[in-house]
Amino acid sequence: MKYDLIIFDWDGTLADSTGRIVDSMQRAAKECGLPEVPDANVQNIIGLGLPEAIRTVWPDVATEQMAPMRNAYARYFVSDSQIDMSLFEGAEVMLSRLRVKRKTAVATGKSRKGLDRILADLKLESQFDITRCADETLSKPDPLMLNEILSVLNIPSTRALMIGDTSYDLDMAAAAGIDSVAMSHGAHEEDVLQACGPLAICHSISELETWIQING
Repeated sequence: MKYDLIIFDWDGTLADSTGRIVDSMQRAAKECGLPEVPDANVQNIIGLGLPEAIRTVWPDVATEQMAPMRNAYARYFVSDSQIDMSLFEGAEVMLSRLRVKRKTAVATGKSRKGLDRILADLKLESQFDITRCADETLSKPDPLMLNEILSVLNIPSTRALMIGDTSYDLDMAAAAGIDSVAMSHGAHEEDVLQACGPLAICHSISELETWIQING
């Protein structure tokens, strides 16, 4: 095997959650009195930590608006969204197969509370050796969360592969000296992903698993 460790982004890579994130962010912004923006503006920041995402979309957000915005977003995403969310088809089976011979990890822009809740709901806690979230390290594309994962597992960067659906994931991997593969079914368009230099762009979980079997 070329890779001992496969690191996954969560939203838009393993979980089909892009629509729910955009819906929740837009509703939270309206509640907090922030100006209306196109959905594409919100979709483009998926993968960043929540504070960084809010400031990117609404650069004039006031300090006193940040906490209400974060709380409203969390409320809409967890319990009041009308947009369904699930794992992409084949993701759970792929993770089980990978775990037979490799270590797996998650590096996500989600909060620790948010990721832990979802993993518990899906009963996926045992599928990952380690997870890192944006609120306990630095937000993507800074490579710190990947470096922390490699350090804890004592795996060199050359033996790890990052899977993600945004330029933030791929740029983070490049900064950490880790190979990457992009998923086209998430937040960023293929031309944006291709510009980041991934080894491949996969269009489904089954295609990704086949690529790992052949190349990883």
